[in-house]
Amino acid sequence: MTNARLTPLARSLPATVPFVGPETQERARGGPFATRLGANESVFGPSPKAVAAMADAEIWMYGDPESFDLREALAAHHGTTADHIMVGEGIDALLGYLVRLCVGPGDAVVTSAGAYPTFNYHVAGFGGDLHTVPYVDDCEDPASLFAMARETDAKLVYLANPDNPMGSHHRGADIVAAMADLPEGTLLVLDEAYVECAPEGTELPLPADDPRVVRMRTFSKGYGLAGARVGYAIGHPELIRAFHKVRNHFGMNRAAQAGALAALADQAYLAEVQSKIAAARTRIADIARENGLKPLPSATNFVTIDCGRDGSFAKGVLAGLIARGIFVRMPFVAPQDRCIRVSCGTPEMLDTFAQALPAAIADAENG
Repeated sequence: MTNARLTPLARSLPATVPFVGPETQERARGGPFATRLGANESVFGPSPKAVAAMADAEIWMYGDPESFDLREALAAHHGTTADHIMVGEGIDALLGYLVRLCVGPGDAVVTSAGAYPTFNYHVAGFGGDLHTVPYVDDCEDPASLFAMARETDAKLVYLANPDNPMGSHHRGADIVAAMADLPEGTLLVLDEAYVECAPEGTELPLPADDPRVVRMRTFSKGYGLAGARVGYAIGHPELIRAFHKVRNHFGMNRAAQAGALAALADQAYLAEVQSKIAAARTRIADIARENGLKPLPSATNFVTIDCGRDGSFAKGVLAGLIARGIFVRMPFVAPQDRCIRVSCGTPEMLDTFAQALPAAIADAENG
């Protein structure tokens, strides 16, 4: 038995993780997946300039604990100043820091049932009281979220735009309009991880210092740097200063900082990736329809596919794909669990998916 004296809260938490990684599944199945279309990474990879910058980084040195150059570049990119920007080890880490800053035992927090589970994981880890509202027409519903925040006096309310796992999105102007009902004292945590994949008008049209909201961005999706773990927050300077009280000051590795800086500067490459994502979304939708399934509209680098029945049937389709070496995922909570979620891939990857899907559906129908 360990001699570590865990807190009562830590002892009470279940031994769980938000996601089971594909590598874990590969070890369990005794071999690698032939096609990896479940983690919403960019299979198109990062800018070659980012790869070169990471290779040239003098990795024997710690990264700049202030991520000064990257924060300055991000500020210029967004038309603001560096004191509105916090860089961290992916959105996941930034969400953890934010919850640590704002949430204590018993504090109310609001999210959608079935939304990004890592946020819930952090709330549980700091003893928060999580309240959920259902999706409406397969979309997170700001009106429901803000009403629940008012009812519970929530400190934080989480909304992803575009959404994971459904791929849906709201116009940024519509979220601003809905924020008229955001309770005073409640901070909107707006996860914009997929915004580079979304239609024009999805970004929130508010100044960076609006105290009602903190926006989370990442280099893991459109920029293709998921393995480097680079995220950033855009918020009021007072909130950004608070992050410095709790963040890991040497959490950002030097190569990741260099790669993100180069990727941000190569907007032409990002545009190429955005075109490939759009083409892949169309192809995935076509494959779904050819097999009698319904693709949902997507503003992300994945397509959620309605399998047309219940969660058990969708799980059967998922299992059939995994058995054939195709890694995909599905939403966790009903009624969205009637779906599977397929990340954008290369034409060759999607050919493999197209070949496997009919047999996976047959397995589910016969299972």
